[in-house]
Amino acid sequence: MKDAPLVLLVMGSDTDLPIMQEAAEILKTFKVPYEMRISSAHRSPVRTLALASEAADRGIKIIIAGAGMAAHLAGVVASKTILPVIGVPMPGGALNGVDALYATVQMPGGIPVATMAIGRAGAKNAGLFAVQILALSDTRLTESLLSYRVEMDKELEQKDADLQER
Repeated sequence: MKDAPLVLLVMGSDTDLPIMQEAAEILKTFKVPYEMRISSAHRSPVRTLALASEAADRGIKIIIAGAGMAAHLAGVVASKTILPVIGVPMPGGALNGVDALYATVQMPGGIPVATMAIGRAGAKNAGLFAVQILALSDTRLTESLLSYRVEMDKELEQKDADLQER
C-alpha cells in the first residue's frame, strides 16, 4: 500500500511540470510521499479551491504551488487553507518570471505564502523547505537533512580539488 501523501504539489499548467519535478525529486530523495496535481487559479478556480480546502482532511501537511505569469495560484490556495503554502514562481512570459515572483511574494497581510526563487532552484528549495518543516516532528528527516548537507559539502570539496588539479 502506498503511503498517504504529506505534500501536495500543484501547478497551474502541464508546462510547469519539468520545473516542479525538481521539488518532486527532492521529496523522493527524502522519502516524503507526495501528490502532484494540475489546477489553475484562473482556468479552474472551483477545482483549485476544492484541492486547497480539502487538503488537510486528506492528511496533506504542506502545499507547494507553482505558477507563472499572474501566478495567483499560491495565494488562492493559501486563502483556502491554514496549511503552510510554498510558492514557486515559474519563468517565462514577457517578464521572464518576474511578474510571477511579484504575484507570489506580494501577499496581503494575513495570508502568508513562503516564496522561493523563480524556476528550478526555487522548486528544488521548495522541496527542501517542505522537508525542513516536516523534520520539525520527524527525527528521520532531521538526520537525513543533516546527511544531505554533509554530502553537499563533500561534493563541493571534491569539485574544488578537481579544479586545483587542472
